[in-house]
Amino acid sequence: MRAYICTCIHTYTHSYIHTYIHNQSCSRRLNMLSLPLPLPLLLCGLVFRPLVGAASFCTKADQCALDAISQAPAAQARYDHTRIYSVELTTATQVGIMQALEEASDSCGFMGHARMPDQKLTIMVTGHKVADFDDLLHTYNISHRILNYNFQELIDANYLEVAPENTPAEEFDWKRYFQLDSIYGWLEKLERDHPDVVKVLDMGLSTQGLPIKGVKLAFGGENLTSVFIESGIHAREWIAPATATYFIDQLLHSKDAAVRALARSQNWFIFPSVNPDGYRYSFTGDRMWRKNRQIFGICRGVDLNRNFPLSWNTTGASGNPCKYDFSGPAAASEVETQRIMQFLETHVESERIRTYLSLHSYSQLIMFPYGHTAERVENYADLKEIGQLAAARIKELTGRVYKSGSIYETIYPSSGGSKDWAHSQLKVPITFTFELRGPPDSQEMFILSAKDIEPTAREAFAAVQTIVEEAAKRGYYQ
Repeated sequence: MRAYICTCIHTYTHSYIHTYIHNQSCSRRLNMLSLPLPLPLLLCGLVFRPLVGAASFCTKADQCALDAISQAPAAQARYDHTRIYSVELTTATQVGIMQALEEASDSCGFMGHARMPDQKLTIMVTGHKVADFDDLLHTYNISHRILNYNFQELIDANYLEVAPENTPAEEFDWKRYFQLDSIYGWLEKLERDHPDVVKVLDMGLSTQGLPIKGVKLAFGGENLTSVFIESGIHAREWIAPATATYFIDQLLHSKDAAVRALARSQNWFIFPSVNPDGYRYSFTGDRMWRKNRQIFGICRGVDLNRNFPLSWNTTGASGNPCKYDFSGPAAASEVETQRIMQFLETHVESERIRTYLSLHSYSQLIMFPYGHTAERVENYADLKEIGQLAAARIKELTGRVYKSGSIYETIYPSSGGSKDWAHSQLKVPITFTFELRGPPDSQEMFILSAKDIEPTAREAFAAVQTIVEEAAKRGYYQ
């Protein structure tokens, strides 16, 4: 006889233990799964463990399905037959329809919020809701086009472009995407190879206990100012950490005289992934995951770029933890937000941090504060001109068109952003956010092919070079 214990610890109640004792075949045992079980067991799933000392039961012929269950990989979100729509809202009625839809449906993912007529929106619609959504568009005469008919195909191809987890640091490159441990291993190798220049930094642990690592690059020099680069605050934007590591490589290894001069004109603080929990989960659970991994009942995650304590949760953010732009239960509630704030508050004066850059995707934008208000920052004219020069440099280099302006006027209103806080509270004067490739109507959205890593990173680095050089000319680093 063999006994199996099925155990689940329910979040809000006592543990439930349901024991099946039987000596029948594996198929008979599997049939027993259809018997009524306590609700918490059904919600949590089942874990089968043989009692100590029990005799072997399953035979090779059985290929017991319970063993397969216990060895199954973690579930992964899929987007089979999910479509990507670009819609153009021209009337107040259409805007209202889209606002109601976003509030009511968890099957339609909005990139931004419906706010006003003459606005374009990108909307991801799951396969089982495509007919309903299409009917809605035609009923209200909403102009639209389909950008992608099966989003999962892009994701499947993208996962094939990920380097194996055990890839040696010596083989790190910009032709593949790399997971968190590989990025950290590469940073540590750089410190070993360049101990006089590179120092690996650790802001502290994330919500789920992962380190938030970056590097300081310092070639020496008196009274230098510093550039702080934050990347990967939104987990699904893989091109951002890849671009950050490209920056590090260029600053360390470029033979170009202008780049070498740039590297030595500043000290550089670069953190490729300030949301390590979310970044890791985008590889193992949901490629489109955006937030951190804090748990709130049935939902997870805070949008860390809505969690900073400047005009927190006033516009372009949600108070609902199930929404993609949930601002958190309070300003600066999240460990990751606190780590960034503490690091900057500690170093902004001692390291003379005068430039704050944040890497995101997508839409090809070079933006500056503010996001929460149409009010213009005190150096709006300088930031506007510097941003336009950076965009022109990209156009000259690769032909890509980037638009520059304040966050509020360029993409959409949003509050609680890291850049607004750094500029307003820490008085960091040169503050820009990059939305990297692709264009606003991209068919790939955040699923940028690995073949685009190097050209994307190269044009962004040229823009950063322009920003720093132009800010220096205007006296910001004196």
